[in-house]
Amino acid sequence: MTTYLEANKQRFLDELLELLRIPSVSADSAFSSDVRRAAEYVRDKLTAAGLDKAQLFETPGHPVVYAEKLVDPARPTVLVYGHYDVQPADPYELWQSPPFEPTIRNERIYARGACDDKGQFYMHIKAIETMLATDGLPCNVKVMIEGEEEVGSDHLGTFVAEHRDMLKADVILISDTSIISNETPSLETGLRGLSYVEVEVTGPNRDLHSGVYGGGVQNPINALATMIASLHDEQGRITIPGFYDTVVDLSEAERAELAKAPFSLDEYKQDLAINDVAGEAGYSTNERTSIRPTLDVNGIWGGYTGEGAKTVLPSKAFAKISMRLVPNQTPDEITDLFTKHFTAIAPAGVTVQVRPHHGGLPYVTPTDSVEFEAASKAFADAWGKKPIPTRGGGSIPIVALFEQELGIKSILMGFGLDSDALHSPNESYGLFNFFKGIETIPYFYKNYAALKS
Repeated sequence: MTTYLEANKQRFLDELLELLRIPSVSADSAFSSDVRRAAEYVRDKLTAAGLDKAQLFETPGHPVVYAEKLVDPARPTVLVYGHYDVQPADPYELWQSPPFEPTIRNERIYARGACDDKGQFYMHIKAIETMLATDGLPCNVKVMIEGEEEVGSDHLGTFVAEHRDMLKADVILISDTSIISNETPSLETGLRGLSYVEVEVTGPNRDLHSGVYGGGVQNPINALATMIASLHDEQGRITIPGFYDTVVDLSEAERAELAKAPFSLDEYKQDLAINDVAGEAGYSTNERTSIRPTLDVNGIWGGYTGEGAKTVLPSKAFAKISMRLVPNQTPDEITDLFTKHFTAIAPAGVTVQVRPHHGGLPYVTPTDSVEFEAASKAFADAWGKKPIPTRGGGSIPIVALFEQELGIKSILMGFGLDSDALHSPNESYGLFNFFKGIETIPYFYKNYAALKS
């Protein structure tokens, strides 16, 4: 397999770069035709890699790409999941090179979607191709790549429920997470859930002259800023009543195990160009970003933001807010608690509307399963060292749904780095990580087939 990979490295990379040139932004309808073009590209590459039945399944949103290779009913079946849609690239002016013109600098691919998730799911297609072209595929494999993950996978739940038999498998393999470093591999054992809302604060029935009305009428932006500021106390805890009621606290032994992961606070601050960290008192930075729930403003706007001055008292103000959840919090529960609280704290003179967007349940995968052992051994085979179990801070809402609908666990076998700038300008993915993933994934199939026999 190593020989085949070496002989085809440039082609594998060229194919990924071509996929990255397609601006498959699912959140913006202006890119709808490009999202479909990306789906068609993935379908064609699945066929070229040697998989069967590669096709697009239509949904009320963007299509799902599916293919399979069933080599032996007696062998275990792996369902590979990924997503071909990407986050918006705004603000474009902060990119050092155009986001949809992939550029290689310092052994890294810079492009929107390079790591999240095109580079990572494409490793699986090339790994399957490599296995089929060399030693053979030791497991059955099914591949499902969707186009709505970045907007909440709203239609994937229905698709999975309607195609349970087609998607039947023994384990789901996902590469949409990260490792500690290229020197220290890791396996994520859990993900945080998500509640995402948009709030609208309305004051007067029109924009007003700030000189004529200022000081006499509630300013929606001022009110919104005050309301948002009140959502955390001085200890960094979220002030929404009932927010922490169902949170599962880790034991001291579990926290000690997570603390074994290498981490330099100085390097962390240096990488982000900040002079200090912040967050909930009583927890380390790694704990704050993985095992604790959070509330963050993702965007805020209102009034006049153009060039020059316009002395206006705005009629409306808006914000987008995300809350990362931990076991046993649910998005419906947290969204309801937020809505009731945010409405209750509105000052006189304004009205509040909360519009829920997408959400997802938190997820924890067992570390004593055959599937986890196969993944751990795969990293050990490729890296020469056992991976460290970690908890992820991000969310993949569909993972919990997979377990509900299909009754199977997911293995989070990611190869990205926290420094890859996911969802930010200048997103990148290391060439080392891309090719190391293609090298590592076949070990999972080999180990899994052996352990399940």
